[in-house]
Parts: sequence; structure tokens; C-alpha cells
Amino acid sequence: MKTHLRVAVGLLATLTLAPVVAATQPVATSADTTDNAVVHWSAVAESAIAAGRPPASSTVLGGMVHGAMYDAVAAVEGGLEPFVTEVTAPPGASAEAAVAQAARDVLVTRVPAQAGAVQAAFDAYLAAIPPGPAKQAGTAVGAAAAAGMLAARLGDHYDDVVPYVQPTPGPGVFEPIAATTPVDTKLPAVRPFTYDAPSSYRPDAPYRLTSKQYAADVHELQALGRVDSTERSADQTETVRFFTDQTFVQYSRALRGLVEAQGLDLSESARMLAYVHVSAADTLIACWEAKYHYMFWRPNHAIARADSDGNAATSPDPTWRPLVTGNHPEYPAGHGCYTAALTESLRRYFGTKHVELTVTSTVVGKARTYDRLDDLVADVEDARVWGGLHYRTTMQETAKHFTEIARDIGKHYFLRTAH
Repeated sequence: MKTHLRVAVGLLATLTLAPVVAATQPVATSADTTDNAVVHWSAVAESAIAAGRPPASSTVLGGMVHGAMYDAVAAVEGGLEPFVTEVTAPPGASAEAAVAQAARDVLVTRVPAQAGAVQAAFDAYLAAIPPGPAKQAGTAVGAAAAAGMLAARLGDHYDDVVPYVQPTPGPGVFEPIAATTPVDTKLPAVRPFTYDAPSSYRPDAPYRLTSKQYAADVHELQALGRVDSTERSADQTETVRFFTDQTFVQYSRALRGLVEAQGLDLSESARMLAYVHVSAADTLIACWEAKYHYMFWRPNHAIARADSDGNAATSPDPTWRPLVTGNHPEYPAGHGCYTAALTESLRRYFGTKHVELTVTSTVVGKARTYDRLDDLVADVEDARVWGGLHYRTTMQETAKHFTEIARDIGKHYFLRTAH
């Protein structure tokens, strides 16, 4: 059942009447507030969140920021059901100021290492908004939306330190691929935004090591996924490298481009971006819970130790190394989970899978434009197999299962109001 924090109108109305003091300190940069405020602050959030942080845990912070911005826009613009905080905005409140304040407050609190950069961006942006009651009312609305989000996420275990515990090694059991600690061990314990327990959407167990499908997947990886493969084409290698960007950043860029390409107004950009980012967050929480529950081994050890898997159709190759390495359990696939969340929420938002989406890669310096969301899913599947990261069956099962969370979120959250 959805519950919302309600913020009293009187407090906001009082704040709008307080005297306005013009900024006396010069700023190094200015912001163009004629641009879409949600798009602008989504970019600021992306930069702050991704600094030194892996893609999966980045999505949780992305969900917080976009959820707070959505509630700020819902308060000022109307026509949207609140997500976490139901704020009543005074008439004429500045939506731009509300969005900026909501994003700033969440980021400064939950990404303190980037507080200085975020504050500088905020000061520059606010300096471009004319002083007056509208600006002050907007910042009050944004502060209330952020406070509601921060209160709702208090004790969410995101900042917990969860040590990695290695289960008894053996056939099918994940072991670290690198000398560093496996990635995002904390994520299975993080409280989701829209459902109760991270295990609520746990998929079925991975396939048996003795199955014919497993053997077929291992053979494909041995041929195409190895770092020095002579069978993988240059185009296939480029596909692998294209999707080695930090996924949160890569998809965040693509989503902002989609907002601009579709000409979405402030309300709809807030609704679409919050829907996708929260769906990604809750999907990645469930995905990582399943990873550390099943602890399925990666191709690195599966291929080197194929003589221990009980499958007569596989043979070991201790010299095999993947083109790309991932230091967390193999099943389900992290990028597959993220892509499933993104494509399903976009499909539901636009009402069709025929959505033109352009994804860019700083790794290869190119862009790919997809006319169908399914084509992006297919490219990611191939990239992870050809890179030696995942079994093909894992990619396919992940794509099928992890659309469910985005689908459920779309039924209950980020909706237009009835009137």
C-alpha cells in the first residue's frame, strides 16, 4: 500500500513571505534555467553519483534524486500522484527552484563526498533565477520533497559495510575473479523503494551444470568470449566494448537525450525519468540479492575447471581468459537486469516498444540508435556473451524475469492524477 508524507501548506506559505536577500557572492558559472530543470539536475546527479561508484549501487541514489525531483514537480505543476512526499505548493512557486533544491538536498546528504561540487552547481543555477516569492516558494517545496525522501530512506542500509563471505568452493560456486572485494556486497540488504524484501522478486535457480544447454553455452564462450578469440569479429568486439561504459552513466545520458528528442515538458520528463530510475534501482536491488543468494560461478572458473562440473560435453581450458571481467556472481546478469528495467519502463511509459533511443559510448566514441527497445536488449545480450562475462542462457532468463519490477511499478507509481 502506498503511503505519502504530507507537508503542511502553512509552513510553505509562511516561507514564501520571508524577505528575499540577493546573493552577494559572485559565482564562477551560471545556469540557463530556460532548459528543462529536471534534465539539467539529472545530469548534475549523474556526475555526482557515479564518481567512484559502481553502476548497480549508483541506481539507488539515482532513484532517490529523481523521486524527490518528481515529487517537487508534482507539487508545483500538479496533475501527478506523489511518489513519497505529498507537498502542497503555494501558487506561483518556481518549478525550477523546486527541482534544484530537491536534487541538491538529496545529493549533499547522501553523496557527501560530492557536496562541494553539487553546492557550486546549485549556487550557479539559483543565481540565474530572479529573486522573489516564486523562487523562495520553489526552494521551500524542493526542500520539503527532499526531506520527505531522506526521511523515507533513513535506515535503508545503503551505507552499511557488508563483508564478503566466501561459501565453500566447488563446482558451480562463485569465487572472486579479482584481488578486490566482490562488487556491491551491500546491495542485497538495501531496502527497496516499492516492495518489502529484496528477495521478493528472486528468480528460479540457474540451470544444472550437467545440462545440454549449459554445455552449449560454455562452448560458445570458449570460442567467442576469450580475450584472444580468433572467431570473434571486429564488429562483435566493438559491441562488447561499447557496453563497457559505466552503465548508470551510459543509460542516464540516453534517457536525457530521449527526453529532449521527445520534447517532454517538465512534468512528463520528471515522470518518465523517475519511473525509469526507480525501476532500475529496485530491479538492481533484487538482481544483486539473487546474485549473492545463488553464488553461481563465472566463466573464468567454469571453463578452467570444466573437468569438475560433471558434464561429459565440456572440457577444461586453464588458459582461457575473458575479454571483460566482472567481479561478482554470474547469475543473474547485472547489465541484463538494468536493461530489462529500462526497456520495460520505457515500453510502459510510451505504450510501445517502438521507441527511438540513442545510446552513446565514451569507450568507443560512437552512438547507436535503436528503433525498437528489443534491439537494445539483444545487443546487450550479445555483448555480455562475446565479452566472456555471461552464459547466454543467463542473459536470456534475466531479460525475461527482470521486467516484472518495472511492470509492477508502472501499475502503481508515477501516475497522472484522475483529475
